[in-house]
Amino acid sequence: MSENLFNEFEPVSSKQWKQQIQYELKGADYNETLIWESPEGIKVKPFYHIDEFEKPLQVTTHTSQFKICQNIFVHDLDKSIARAKETLNRGAESIRFTIPNEQVDVEKLINSLPLQSIPVYFYLNFLSIDFVKKLDSIAKDKNTTFFAQLDPIGQLTKDGNWFSNLEKDFEALNTIAIACTNIHFLSVDSSLYQNAGANIVQQIAYALGHANEYFNRVATISKPIVLQVAVGTNYFFEIAKLRAMRLLFNLIAKEYDHNLECHIIAAPTKRNKTLYDYNVNMLRTTTECMSAILGGADTVFNLAYDVLYHKDNEFGDRISRNQLLVLKHESYFDKVNNPADGAYYIEELTHQLAEKALALFKDIEAAGGFLTQLKEGIIQRKIQESAAKEQELFDNGKEVLLGTNKYPNKDDRMSHDLELYPFVKSNPRKTLITPIIEKRLAEKAEQQRLEDEKSNTGAE
Repeated sequence: MSENLFNEFEPVSSKQWKQQIQYELKGADYNETLIWESPEGIKVKPFYHIDEFEKPLQVTTHTSQFKICQNIFVHDLDKSIARAKETLNRGAESIRFTIPNEQVDVEKLINSLPLQSIPVYFYLNFLSIDFVKKLDSIAKDKNTTFFAQLDPIGQLTKDGNWFSNLEKDFEALNTIAIACTNIHFLSVDSSLYQNAGANIVQQIAYALGHANEYFNRVATISKPIVLQVAVGTNYFFEIAKLRAMRLLFNLIAKEYDHNLECHIIAAPTKRNKTLYDYNVNMLRTTTECMSAILGGADTVFNLAYDVLYHKDNEFGDRISRNQLLVLKHESYFDKVNNPADGAYYIEELTHQLAEKALALFKDIEAAGGFLTQLKEGIIQRKIQESAAKEQELFDNGKEVLLGTNKYPNKDDRMSHDLELYPFVKSNPRKTLITPIIEKRLAEKAEQQRLEDEKSNTGAE
């Protein structure tokens, strides 16, 4: 149909919209009533209009190709193989194995599975040249993509120590970069920053600074770098976050003649997950997975609703996987590439987040770089300050977690259901730097409720 049916309707300008809104407010202040400011300093308006729309950003997202991933910790090899097979039969499109040590028979693990064209991630809790060479040798004969998620800087940030030391860790990376040409070997785990309480601008800037250290210190990077991202609950901001992260990564990578796009693997954040009224976690993870997909994540793995207090179990895995299957095959989230293009609000958020994150990244580099600021404790302090502001909002009821600080179920009991300890553990030890610690917003309130439960049980 070539005929335009709406020529008789006059366009409404942004000025006219604002005048109408001010009339409807009946004297209330427009800025104070309708404009709110995010923790990143972004003022969010009640509407966005083509009059104020700048040229759209060139962010390419291949939403139609995103993969549903299942995370499997390899503790018992035979059980892990059986679980991986079951997972693939039930709809998973990729697997992410967490490998605890070098003794795992990775050849048996891989050869026991039907991995034709199925991307496989290996999250290693160690750094071993021989182990990665073995993976590379196996990958040579497989018609699939292997990702060995090696991230010594990520190890430093979460543990406080390198695998060995700075020189040896980067020497190992450079050896692997030359010797292993069949696998993707480099990863940046930025999920730690979100889970520890960093705001979105900090998350993007720290991920860029983290990646920039690898560009400076690893001579040959001939494969895409994996960015591991945690996705929070601010729906449109999180879509914009992934878009801004991809945009800025590509911008910085080109300065090093690295013309390969980053590979984003995303998962819901742990920060807003709760022990009480745990079924609400399913609602949180669903919207977070939606943001991850629409923001352009290449691979998404979900968190089980009971991840805080239950060990890995088939039911929790199946529910979390089914959430992604519904989004892909029943909600059709994979049918359109670049779905956020042309959305004025998301475009504006992407632009502002990218602008602020790039400014912060430049400040970090001007002050000596990401590792220098980690050593001086500046990154840790900034994250703690951001986390403290968010925690205060939660404690005052302005940041709402349903079932925890809003409409809690007083009859909810959890003290006898804990298979895992759901709180930050204190582990005093000697470290090179102060580690960045993940902490959930609800921890303090939940600990108090558990103590009250135990007291009431004793009284009865």
